[in-house]
Amino acid sequence: MEAPEFWDDHEKAQEVIAEANSLKAWTLPYKEIKSSFESVESLLPEAVEMEDEELIEELSQELDKVEGMLSELEVRRMLSGEMDAKNCFLNINAGAGGTEACDWALMLSRMYQRWAERRGWKVETIDCVDGEVAGIKSLTFKFSGAFAYGYTKAEKGVHRLVRISPFDSSNRRHTSFASVDVTPEITDDIQIEIRPQDIRIDTFRSSGAGGQHVNVTDSAVRITHMPTNIVVSCQSERSQVQNRETCLKLLRSKLYEKEVMAREENLKAMGGEKKEIAWGSQIRNYVFQPYTLIKDTRTGYESGNIQAMMDGELLDDFVVAYLKEFG
Repeated sequence: MEAPEFWDDHEKAQEVIAEANSLKAWTLPYKEIKSSFESVESLLPEAVEMEDEELIEELSQELDKVEGMLSELEVRRMLSGEMDAKNCFLNINAGAGGTEACDWALMLSRMYQRWAERRGWKVETIDCVDGEVAGIKSLTFKFSGAFAYGYTKAEKGVHRLVRISPFDSSNRRHTSFASVDVTPEITDDIQIEIRPQDIRIDTFRSSGAGGQHVNVTDSAVRITHMPTNIVVSCQSERSQVQNRETCLKLLRSKLYEKEVMAREENLKAMGGEKKEIAWGSQIRNYVFQPYTLIKDTRTGYESGNIQAMMDGELLDDFVVAYLKEFG
């Protein structure tokens, strides 16, 4: 990179920079961990000998920090899939159950938004369809950040809620479902052909909160890929052209993921898959009443702190448990 002729081939230079950044994502944290640990290792015996409780406490906290960083690197090592380092799209759809399911979909959207922001990712709302009474019928986020797809793919499946409904005057317990789909963002380095004759493009008026927020032009775009029946939509941009470009990017991502999954299924069939995860099946239960419990049906990992979970604070624990189980 320091060579005078480095920028003569701009495309090649970008590839080298990307490779260097990928290596730095491993080497820089490793060097920081090593340096911190060596500092604690050299200072701790002296602190113990002097019975300096304050310094011992500080060194203990530093060790906890080192352990957390090391754990993060160990999890990242599991993210070896070809798409794991990519940004991703997360789509939430309310299941059967009307208002209850729409409210549950909104609760999940808040949980994922808070979780992504805690991880330092950029969060964009690509598309949102409000429920008729409350909540949302569907919503699509784009998460941009390190290994966004690698972490978020653990959430793909059906999420089940059990609670006393705030919409039921008789205070009865209700069960609601929402499905979560996750696809990696396909960048220009991966070519996916979409033939014009294979897609149908529809435009419609963006939904909004009313007043000045409603777009009075047909700027929202929906694209249907007829060979696969995949449908994507976008209304986050004011321009129909921008929404169309975002839709095509999302469609390319879904088509590529479909191809990758088909390839993986073939490999599993040849190798004899030991653990099968059926996409679209129920993956996690969230119980609010008569007790509080979140339990992942795939890993058995559970927690009773439902509020911390819905605030996005505990989701990493469930994701890590999934990665350790299924990699």
